[in-house]
Amino acid sequence: MTKVEAIIRPDKLEAIIEELEKIGHSGITKTEVEGHGRQKGIVEQFRGKEYRLTFIPKVKIEIVVKDKDVEKVIDAIAESAYTGQIGDGKIFISEVKDAIRVR
Repeated sequence: MTKVEAIIRPDKLEAIIEELEKIGHSGITKTEVEGHGRQKGIVEQFRGKEYRLTFIPKVKIEIVVKDKDVEKVIDAIAESAYTGQIGDGKIFISEVKDAIRVR
């Protein structure tokens, strides 16, 4: 099994969920996170003053899939999250040795 973690723009979450459901993966964990990479934050204006936001709101999704489905899941996330702008996100892949259902 493989764990796929993706840090994405919050507005792309619904599109990614729809795409994952189309390929048969409905199990997903979502966490709201903040961070920055190359963007080094953003500058916003409020009442005429500029404010620098060092950490940008993002969403982290985690999916554990069978090894044979990893490429399909990665492609679905990458295509759905893509805008062509800096800050589209990252995808991390790691091996899962075992999973135990608690019930």
